[in-house]
Amino acid sequence: MTPGSLNALRRDRELTALAGGERVDLVVAGGGVTGAGIALDAAARGLSVALIEAYDLAYGTSRWSSKLVHGGLRYLAKGDLALAHESAVERGILMTRTAPHLTRAIPQLFPMYRKTSRGQQAFIMTGLVAGDGLRRAAGTPASVLPRPRSIPAAEALALAPGLSPRGLRGALLAYDGALTDDARLVVNLARTAASRGAKILTKVEALRLDGESVLARDRLTGQEIEIHARQVINATGVWAGELAESVRLRPSRGSHLILASGAAPIGATSVNVPVPGENNRFVFLLPQPDGHVFVGVTDEPTDGPVPRVPSVPESDVDFLLEVASTAFTRPLTRADVAGSFAGLRPLVEGGGGRSADLSRKHAVVTGADGVLTVVGGKLTTYRKMAEDAVDAALNRSGLLAGPSTTSRLPLLGATPRDRLSTVDAPSRLVAKYGTEAPRVAALGEVDPELGQPLFDGTEISAAEVVWAVRHEGALDVEDVLERRTRLSLVTPDAEAARGRVQDLVDKSLAGLS
Repeated sequence: MTPGSLNALRRDRELTALAGGERVDLVVAGGGVTGAGIALDAAARGLSVALIEAYDLAYGTSRWSSKLVHGGLRYLAKGDLALAHESAVERGILMTRTAPHLTRAIPQLFPMYRKTSRGQQAFIMTGLVAGDGLRRAAGTPASVLPRPRSIPAAEALALAPGLSPRGLRGALLAYDGALTDDARLVVNLARTAASRGAKILTKVEALRLDGESVLARDRLTGQEIEIHARQVINATGVWAGELAESVRLRPSRGSHLILASGAAPIGATSVNVPVPGENNRFVFLLPQPDGHVFVGVTDEPTDGPVPRVPSVPESDVDFLLEVASTAFTRPLTRADVAGSFAGLRPLVEGGGGRSADLSRKHAVVTGADGVLTVVGGKLTTYRKMAEDAVDAALNRSGLLAGPSTTSRLPLLGATPRDRLSTVDAPSRLVAKYGTEAPRVAALGEVDPELGQPLFDGTEISAAEVVWAVRHEGALDVEDVLERRTRLSLVTPDAEAARGRVQDLVDKSLAGLS
């Protein structure tokens, strides 16, 4: 078994060691992008670390993002130059060094109609030029993210044929970063941490934390264990307050719709549609590699208990369809919606106002019990959040380790962007697995049945399910459908695959024993 493989056998072995009294330097509660990033940062510095997650890697907010790697343009518009620069730097690190295989440049089209004022057009273009300045300052080459420019109406329609040509004066074209899949980034981070010795334990729920121990329950057996560490870090995101009473968050709901293939003909170009009456707010349509289009995103405060899996309210569906339709020849309707998802952003509670105006800055808070809790932040800046959390852990615990190295540490499967095309595997697999893609493809070559799609209408193969169980920590059918393949984003697809996936998971788990 390779050092970066996560599976049931490794989980049992490492959980048994911790239950037997093995003490680690750090315990991280939470298996989202922040927790996985912390585990990698700590392991890369030579610290022993155990990450526990109540459900699965990327179970929470980290799988419900817009799949974008933002350059900080929104924060620049709000006057937060420091956060905008941090976002641009972290975007550049992801796209050029740590995860070129999981990221891509995505064109962003801002259509300009007769109803668009010259002032608004100038405002948007000024922001795009300033954002390009951030790109240059971050050291991201134009070969990765090209410079913004104005384009005529004919070129805009060629890029996004579904746009309404009526009154179209032209468009502004810019570029930002996008992920192949946000959950896959989290899994990749966790596996890279595991390759450095980190214990990654899913379906292990933290019941109680203090500065140097965690009472946890193995959700597969019901056994409770005490895990001891030099420092405990709470990275449970929007649920952080359940384990740290002093933490005050104001969750914000980001809803997305999934449009059926062909419902919004925009090719490979995202389209940003301004929200009427708002100067710096857009609904965007994001094309996905599988042909679907994501429409998002809302930014609404959410009160009350935090649900494990948020739902999209009808009001958000109406809002997104109504705004998006203003730029298209054919209005979008509910019949075009193949699915939906919502995530809750763990924003630090502020002094009132809209959640859209709350800062996306992060903080590391020390509780009276000695637990360090990471709050705020966003997916793009996960690496800096992790670095700051481990720095704080070193300062508080007295542990000795060098500075963070993760800005220069490629994730498993990573290779320079110009070499990805030389990887001997289908491009679809390279975009998901990078240099590991030939190993996934080889499973289908050895056993032709594994090379077959899970059902008619998908390219996802049985081999990818087997790989998920053997190497990516999937322990049951939901782990595969929800987070390793994302088939559950469209319910009929998940149901079409469920029986075959269940059989493959059962056989793969049996083969590990």
